[in-house]
Amino acid sequence: MDRLKLKAVLGSHPHVQAVKSGALRSDLFDLDFIEYTPTNTAFKPMVREQAFDVCEMAIVTFLMAKAHGKPLVLLPAAMLGRFQHSYALYDPARGSFGPSDLEGKRVGIRSFTTTTGAWIRGILANDYGVNLDKIRWITFEDPHVAEYVDTTERAAKDKKILQMLLDGELDAVLGETSNDPKLKPLFPDPAAEAAKWYAHRGVVPVNHLVVVTEQLAKSRPDVVAGVYDLLKRNKEQVGLATAPDLVAFGIEANRKPLELIVDYAFQQALIPRRYAVEELFDETTRGLN
Repeated sequence: MDRLKLKAVLGSHPHVQAVKSGALRSDLFDLDFIEYTPTNTAFKPMVREQAFDVCEMAIVTFLMAKAHGKPLVLLPAAMLGRFQHSYALYDPARGSFGPSDLEGKRVGIRSFTTTTGAWIRGILANDYGVNLDKIRWITFEDPHVAEYVDTTERAAKDKKILQMLLDGELDAVLGETSNDPKLKPLFPDPAAEAAKWYAHRGVVPVNHLVVVTEQLAKSRPDVVAGVYDLLKRNKEQVGLATAPDLVAFGIEANRKPLELIVDYAFQQALIPRRYAVEELFDETTRGLN
């Protein structure tokens, strides 16, 4: 068979460097990498136009793309996983408050449909009893999936999220970090909160995995399996043997985080129903471990 050339977008993660540099290669195909900085700017063209053959993608973007029939297939290959508690900020100069005090407040988030946002809202609703409908959400960008109707309040075009927080136009922000000494984490001790949450849930929140086009999955399932194998070999080479594993590979290793983010996305009306984990994959990718 002819050697395929695949257009690919992956972030600069340590566990994909050998694949991106060409040090690790496949006998079946070549990966032609296109750089997007930040990586999330590639999600919109991938969802809307299937602009690449292989692309890193936020899990909530994928779930919403699936709900709207986009021809994408998920690989159980985590590119980015992290505990989310440190990605929520407020300005204590305007009064001290915590996660349970957000009802009635103005909370800024880049887009309502970001995966970090969905994880943190899930934590707020399920672990702190926050009624998310009582928060005034202020957003700055469109969803990646054009069909999703975003009913949040849009910030003025010239506004910047952290500056609005500092100026008192927002009470808190989600999905952001800052070195500004004036800003403090909404969760008082994020590392301790994350450890407690992990002890309770046994889940590492997964942010980004990898998708391929349905066209590639249907025409060359051997190549799709080969892409996964290449990424897995790179991860094993790097030896990311942390516990817990922040970038898990395989369906079973990703089952609990996928079940939980599906649950949160459904609760937040980002998707119309709860998908079973097996539904997120196709005949080829369902067998990858």
